[in-house]
Amino acid sequence: MLGQVEGRSAKAVKAWLESQPQRWRDQITHVTIDLSASYAKAIREGLPGARIVADRFHLVKLGNDMVTAVRARVTRETRDRRGRKIDPEWRSRRRLLMAGERLDPATLEHLTAALADIDQGDQILMAWAIKEDLRSLLKLAGTNPSRMEIRGRLAIFYDRVAASGIPEAARLAKTVQQWWPAIEAGLITGYSNARSEGYNRVAKHVARNAYGYRNTSNQRRAVRWACTRQYRRETARITGLPG
Repeated sequence: MLGQVEGRSAKAVKAWLESQPQRWRDQITHVTIDLSASYAKAIREGLPGARIVADRFHLVKLGNDMVTAVRARVTRETRDRRGRKIDPEWRSRRRLLMAGERLDPATLEHLTAALADIDQGDQILMAWAIKEDLRSLLKLAGTNPSRMEIRGRLAIFYDRVAASGIPEAARLAKTVQQWWPAIEAGLITGYSNARSEGYNRVAKHVARNAYGYRNTSNQRRAVRWACTRQYRRETARITGLPG
């Protein structure tokens, strides 16, 4: 259970894995994680038979972070200051992070025109297009894609990054290259750690509320109670009373 084990290092995770029954460990075939080198190392050493899967939510976040970094850099270089409300790129910051299919044609046209009128605005638009190329690649998850489909969309992403000359995009492409086996596993299997991320949020929320607990065992018990609430409700529905 998340938030129940001390430490986030590879050593701590590996020690927890090794403390579990061997039969349980042998049944694990895939492990979905965020892009954490420490967790990846712990899984490779503690679960050598399992395949690591990179969660696509965190990859989309990296794409959005890249767009934000490019926008902030362009503002500093062209205006010699941070962004303000009067700046078109600052006013467009939320639209730049939205999914392309959620922008109607008029909004997209307005966004393009606003950024085209500023110095180096084309870099921001190119960064947004690269982010959308990455999202297009990740959309293949769960659709049983062929290797050719995956390689085709990956090539489009790499080609646009190479043509852009944007350093932030190059770093994103390097990360994708380093984690590609895990990313490809996610595209093929469709696995995600969305549920565990939801439990993680609940665990952090309850842990903050239980900040005054002097007994850490009681704090952890409160976290486990909150995280299993939905399961207990479902169990109660299907359990009938005798008679």
